[in-house]
Amino acid sequence: MIKNKTKTEKKRKLVPIRLHILFFLAFLTFTAMIIRLGMVQIVYGEDYIHQIQKQAEVDVTTSTPRGKIFDRNLNTLVQNKPLNAITYTRSSSVSQKEQLEIAKKLAAMLAIDTSKITERDKKDYWILTRPKQAKKLVTRKDRQKVKQGKISEGDLYQLQLDRISKHQLSQLTKTDLEVLAIKRRMDSGYPKIPQYIKNKHVTLKEMAYVSEHLDDLPGVDVTSDWERDYPYHELLRTVIGRVSNSNEGLPKHLLDHYLSLGYNRNDRVGKSYLEAKYEEVLKGQKERVKNITDKSGNLINKKMISKGESGKDIVLTIDVDMQKAVEDIIEVEMKKAKTQQYAPLLDRAFVVMMDPRNGEVLTLSGKQMKSKDGKMKFDSYALGTLTSSYAMGSAVKGATVLTGLQTGAIQLNTHFFDEPLYIAGSPDKKSWTNYLGRVGIKKALEQSSNVFMFKTAIAVGKGYYRPHQPLDINTKAFDTFRYYFNQFGLGVKTGIDLPNEATGFKGSKKLPGFLLDFSIGQFDTYTPLQMAQYVSTIANGGYRMKPQIIKEIRRPDSQKGIGAITKYIPPRVLNRLDMSKKEIEIVQKGFRRVMIRGTAKKQFAGAPYQPAGKTGTVESFYEGPVQAKTGTPVYNTTLVAYAPYEQPEVAISVVVPWAYIDYKKRYSITNNIGRKVLDKYFELKSKQARDDTKEKNKLNIEEKANE
Repeated sequence: MIKNKTKTEKKRKLVPIRLHILFFLAFLTFTAMIIRLGMVQIVYGEDYIHQIQKQAEVDVTTSTPRGKIFDRNLNTLVQNKPLNAITYTRSSSVSQKEQLEIAKKLAAMLAIDTSKITERDKKDYWILTRPKQAKKLVTRKDRQKVKQGKISEGDLYQLQLDRISKHQLSQLTKTDLEVLAIKRRMDSGYPKIPQYIKNKHVTLKEMAYVSEHLDDLPGVDVTSDWERDYPYHELLRTVIGRVSNSNEGLPKHLLDHYLSLGYNRNDRVGKSYLEAKYEEVLKGQKERVKNITDKSGNLINKKMISKGESGKDIVLTIDVDMQKAVEDIIEVEMKKAKTQQYAPLLDRAFVVMMDPRNGEVLTLSGKQMKSKDGKMKFDSYALGTLTSSYAMGSAVKGATVLTGLQTGAIQLNTHFFDEPLYIAGSPDKKSWTNYLGRVGIKKALEQSSNVFMFKTAIAVGKGYYRPHQPLDINTKAFDTFRYYFNQFGLGVKTGIDLPNEATGFKGSKKLPGFLLDFSIGQFDTYTPLQMAQYVSTIANGGYRMKPQIIKEIRRPDSQKGIGAITKYIPPRVLNRLDMSKKEIEIVQKGFRRVMIRGTAKKQFAGAPYQPAGKTGTVESFYEGPVQAKTGTPVYNTTLVAYAPYEQPEVAISVVVPWAYIDYKKRYSITNNIGRKVLDKYFELKSKQARDDTKEKNKLNIEEKANE
């Protein structure tokens, strides 16, 4: 008994010990849990909160208006027109059914354009809204083929699309199409990036109605948008270029490039010319917004991170008043010429105006004429001044003379007898008239002597002329001529800050007769812009200036309309002619005589601003859109000029391809355009001086009144 009692007592003593151990272990466990919880909440709490927010908050950048474009006098060429807009931001978890319900609600609130809906859009919508009927379009055999691996699940959908009949599509109502148009725009967007549902012709009533029902329209928002506006309509539009719209977004061929720069897929960017070239300047700083979503990914709130800023403004060197006047002059003169029977192929004309002192382009004008319903219609073809090239004729003779002088082929006092050249195996080479006699450089330019240029070319090629004998010329003379012509900008890119500039075409055959043709502008082709750079180089004493179309970049300023200058684009000399001052001066004097008593005296002899220049006419071959006989000979006419002769401040090139088909009945369209253009330049200059004087006097009066 005593023995059993002892055992029982020992057992009773062991139970409390075990309980103590158990309680101690539980204590340690709870202590560890409390410590761990404290670590999570206190030490790592911020990190975990940040992770949760990172899942629920997404940064979104929204587009801001592009910078404006002004002319040199700060007239607005391109601005932004504000628009009311309705947007939809698709969450990553929203279903097609949920989107459809939102689209139906919006369709009841908005007037929607349905013109862009395609047949494929209709079929997709029909399947989405009529699942039972769509299911019947797939047979058991079709599903069996899927099980057998002969076709895929995607093929089943294609079969459904193919089997939808026109009758079934006709079941779609007007309301269906409006819902479809909205749904189509919803689908075209990207998750968590606002997509415009409607951003044109959104009425205040629509804005208010949608605003009142935003709680029932998850992802929908009322906001603002913009579109490019052109106060001068089509003036210079081809040079300014285009901007993609919100539906186009980023150009496909540049998608990766823009995405790498932080653009959204539906961002608008410059598509061509100045808008594309200066995209980085014009695009502006995007507004950054944090979209706050719930666990399901639905948008529940927005938080501003940083405000956007409009793009910087660009000031061009173009004078919009001069540009408009020049285009009007071109149209008037082309209409006059087209009334004549000898101008059936005339359909375009170009004028480029530059400041020879700094290369600033004042006008870049081109017009292309089309006949529609018996009426003449003119389209802008300003880009043709740098993208199209033509044989320019005698207008290039200044470069020919200077090439001869620089190579030592002729001297300042060289005279040649102007006589027809008879070369074996070649048509007779002569001037436009047979009565020029003995001519030096100035008279050769004044009267446009072809023979003087021919004999200069023969000397450059180290040839020797013998009547009725073959002409032997060193073919390296072609390279020599082109080298010196390039110094003027002829046959090379001018350097203008616009894409797609042409250099012209070089004749490939190096026969002696072709070298003579080259010397009078009848072999290689040049652009109207190259011709303007060429005459500017002669006008300013031998400096080839880079044609400049951008004058400065400015900050946007909504209060003043235009802000401070952030970047000034200085003039740039591309090269200096490797020729003496006397050599250039003799050509300048010859150009002055052209206007006083030479080939342009009829139009320019009495001009008060003392112009200098050179005319050109060249027999060419028609290459235009109008149907004509193969090989039809036509005449291109050209004019290069500058003024005033002593202190040049403006230089022009006028080019009229295919001006007429009968040389004897020619009409001086080019010289007429040139005279009117220079008259207008000096007229506007005088008006500007008068306006400046009035403004100065007004300010002086105000200052005295304040005193």
